[in-house]
Amino acid sequence: MSSSQENAAQPQEQSVSVSATQAESSAHDDFDWSIDKKHVSTYSPEEWERYEKTYEKTFRNIEENEIIKGTVVGLTDSDAIIHIGYKSDGLVSLNEFRDMPGLKVGDEVEVLVVEKEDRNGQLVLSRKQARLLRAWERIVEAYKTGEVITGTVTSKTKGGLIVDIHGMETFLPGSQIDVKPITDYDQFVGKTMEFKVVKINEAIKNAVVSHKALIESDIEQQRMEIISRLEKGQVLEGTIKNITDFGAFIDLGGVDGLLYITDISWGRISHPSEVLKLDQKINVVVLDFDDEKKRISLGYKQLMPHPWDTLPENIKEGARVKGKVVNIEDYGAFLEILPGVEGLVHVSEVSWASTPVNAKEFFKLGDEHEAVIVTLNREERKMSLSIKQLTPDPWENIEEKYPVDSRHKGIVKNLTPYGVFVELEPGIGGMIHISDLSWTKRYNHPSEYTKPGEEIEVVILNIDKQSRKLSLGHKQLEEDPWNTFETIFPVGSIHEGTVLKKDEKGALIQLQYGVEAFAPARQLKTEDDHTIQVDDVIEVMIQEFDRAEKRIVVSHTKVWEQRKHQEREAAHKEKKAEAEKTRKAVKNVQSKIEKATLGDLGVLAEIKEKMKQAEEENKQQKPEEGDKPAS
Repeated sequence: MSSSQENAAQPQEQSVSVSATQAESSAHDDFDWSIDKKHVSTYSPEEWERYEKTYEKTFRNIEENEIIKGTVVGLTDSDAIIHIGYKSDGLVSLNEFRDMPGLKVGDEVEVLVVEKEDRNGQLVLSRKQARLLRAWERIVEAYKTGEVITGTVTSKTKGGLIVDIHGMETFLPGSQIDVKPITDYDQFVGKTMEFKVVKINEAIKNAVVSHKALIESDIEQQRMEIISRLEKGQVLEGTIKNITDFGAFIDLGGVDGLLYITDISWGRISHPSEVLKLDQKINVVVLDFDDEKKRISLGYKQLMPHPWDTLPENIKEGARVKGKVVNIEDYGAFLEILPGVEGLVHVSEVSWASTPVNAKEFFKLGDEHEAVIVTLNREERKMSLSIKQLTPDPWENIEEKYPVDSRHKGIVKNLTPYGVFVELEPGIGGMIHISDLSWTKRYNHPSEYTKPGEEIEVVILNIDKQSRKLSLGHKQLEEDPWNTFETIFPVGSIHEGTVLKKDEKGALIQLQYGVEAFAPARQLKTEDDHTIQVDDVIEVMIQEFDRAEKRIVVSHTKVWEQRKHQEREAAHKEKKAEAEKTRKAVKNVQSKIEKATLGDLGVLAEIKEKMKQAEEENKQQKPEEGDKPAS
């Protein structure tokens, strides 16, 4: 467009603009601004306040987590529409109405307000949570009041059952199902039963119920009624419901009594099942009962006569009987002759031997033994028995069979630090004292010479018939060699010996013929201070010979001391003899000299000098003459 054309158009546009402005101004002035762009009228503040109050009166105030009643106003394929009088209705899943299969519009139900308005602005309700909360309130109330409630066992779980009570799951422990032990839990699944709430946990809303408590309550009422009619000595009929090691429990028709094992039979039994059986009906007598502890003690054997009261006449003193070992004590064993009739075999009545008998080694429970009745007291119900009296007393003719100085062979039965016990025959034995084992050797313990089970020859030294003891000897089989040893080992004689043992007190020396001697430590000193060791062969001198005590004391030191003394004595005698010989020669010369010559004087001077030296040596030897050999 040219500039001329633009200029021509400008006045025309300006005129249009002005006219439009005028028209717009007049329209704004005439418009009702109280009407919004949707053409809806607004209310004044007074009207708003009035209408809000009227509107609020049509709805109820609700709070979250509140249980409230609502009405089913509609049903869909998946939900129920619940009207609770609020500004909007809530939806509840039909899964929460499984217990109401005939749900229809118009039904009233309880629901829990979960949220008044979720993020979508919708009301959130829950019938399931409302049922759980109501169920918990009822369970807590039942726990506090002790009310009995009804529930349905829905399933089995570890250690018990799950019970639905008013829509809430509770736990029924296996031990609380019944008063008697239950092993098959499946038989209760699906059953509707009565329960008592025995424990609740508010924090996690958990409850434990018991059916057993109801049964025990009924039983307790029956128990109180039965016990109120009980009397001591009353005979009742009962059924054996349980057997234990210590007795049996008897059902007396709603109350249990205990029949102890000691009250089942007059005889000894190891277990009640030897006499009783489960579910067996028996008559029992009431021995005692405790109203406070609700205990009833029963008796079974008391309905039968005591065996001692019907003891046969052939059971008398001197009679032979057979019995079973029913009890073993340190002092003996009890034999059951008849059921309920026992006799004691004392350890002293087991064997004629004087050696003690260990009852727990000799007797075994259940073994049978024959015995003789020694004493019998029917009134006190006591009997003593003897096993050894089944055979004659071997000590009656002991002097004839085993006279003093007679020789016999026996078996070593036992060893003690002081001797050896030897059995010559069953019931006859004696002891060899350790000092009577050998004439020559001294033993620290008999085990150095013999051991149990070995055969040994003995000599009867003495008989003590009253105490039933024999004194035996072994060394007495040979003559006492000490009569001969006194001539072989006189005091002062020297012998070779071998060192057998050595300690701080001295050494044990073995001489010839197996004789042992003792050398004190101070008598073991050697000439060159050499230490004598075990197995060394040394010379010793007899210092002491005691025939009565069979003891020889020797010394090694005296041997070399005496030898040195003898050597000094020999040297001294030799010098003394030479001096005497010189003296005699001088005297002989002097007697022949008639006149002295210079040469003779020289010879005499030489002889005189020799004599002087001999006298001086003689003087030096004189102190040594006081030394004498030790005895």
